[in-house]
Amino acid sequence: MFERLRKSLLVQLWMRDLAVAVICFVLSTPVAVAGSFVHGTPVTWPIGALAIACVPLLARSRWPFQVLAATLTVSVVQFLLFSLPGPSPVCTAVALYSVAIRTNRRTARRVGACATAVLVVASLICRPGLENLWQHLALIAGLGLAVASSDAVRSRRQLLDSALERAEQAERTREEEARRRVTEERLRIARELHDVVAHHITLINAQAGVAHHLMRTEPDHAYQALERIRDTSRAALDELRATVGLLRYSDDPAAPCEPAPGLADLDALLDSFRHSGLDVTPERTGQPGELPAITDLTAYRVIQEALTNTRKHAGLVSARVHLDYRADALRIAVEDDGPSTPGISSGNTPATTTTDETQGTGTGTGHGMIGMHERAKAAGGTLTAGPRPAGGFRINAELPLRGRRKG
Repeated sequence: MFERLRKSLLVQLWMRDLAVAVICFVLSTPVAVAGSFVHGTPVTWPIGALAIACVPLLARSRWPFQVLAATLTVSVVQFLLFSLPGPSPVCTAVALYSVAIRTNRRTARRVGACATAVLVVASLICRPGLENLWQHLALIAGLGLAVASSDAVRSRRQLLDSALERAEQAERTREEEARRRVTEERLRIARELHDVVAHHITLINAQAGVAHHLMRTEPDHAYQALERIRDTSRAALDELRATVGLLRYSDDPAAPCEPAPGLADLDALLDSFRHSGLDVTPERTGQPGELPAITDLTAYRVIQEALTNTRKHAGLVSARVHLDYRADALRIAVEDDGPSTPGISSGNTPATTTTDETQGTGTGTGHGMIGMHERAKAAGGTLTAGPRPAGGFRINAELPLRGRRKG
């Protein structure tokens, strides 16, 4: 198959070169005939010389430099030995074009200057005098036009190649950007689902443990715990429905772009943890104001995930939430009095599984801590976490207040 393809390409090149040679002969014949009449020489001489000059063009695609040398030789011989009237520079110009189009601009100009000098010198030797000046100028113009045409074609090809490369690069960049946005959206939805599910399921599990513990001894309190399980599960369903709506109706401009709980809902969030048995104390310093939407949501989710980790892994301990409103940033600190091992509160190291409502319940995967870091980074802030020297665990976050409007 490759051999057939190679032969087919060679045939196409040969046919193209043959067509170029024939066209050169046809276009130059009227000039040769007119020159023979002016000088009173037989018309067969210039036509025969023209045919000989066109023969090397049959190989111009395969050996352009050799073809240029051959056409130059034929033209010089016609000038010096036979003094044929009006030899046309078309064949040499075509051969020069074939060389120039396959080389760089500097090489093309140098080769063109040398070829022009050779022909002009031969023409001056053969036909000196001012009356033949137009012939010398015609030679210079013809060969110069060949070099200029090759330069224009080369520049055009380079421009097209550059445009094609930019289009391909843009296509690759567009695909990479699409994949990146899909990944970011997937991670964002995963964070939302993790925060919603982990928080509510942790509370439901804790409240179910309380109900189970008090069912026989204090049925009234157990009934209250069951009511809280009902309310918590309803809230979980509502948030899940809103989050899944991001996927179903992402192209609907009227649909909500994101579930948007914020620090305005912080008291209700802390109450839900208190009902599960976690002692949470809020503290606020500075002058609260209206926060950017992403900062408001990120602050809420960080506090939610930090307290969820505390309740899940540290059990019934005391926790504190400190909000420090500053001029350029909101600082958040969530600390507890539980175990000081980083893995326990961060969810990176499993805690001992137990069914006692006063202990940690279940193991962690670390997704919560990863999600908090990603949220803080997406909001332009930072987040650090680690054990407290006096015991327990502490999470610090600093979120910028770009575009904050004073309350």
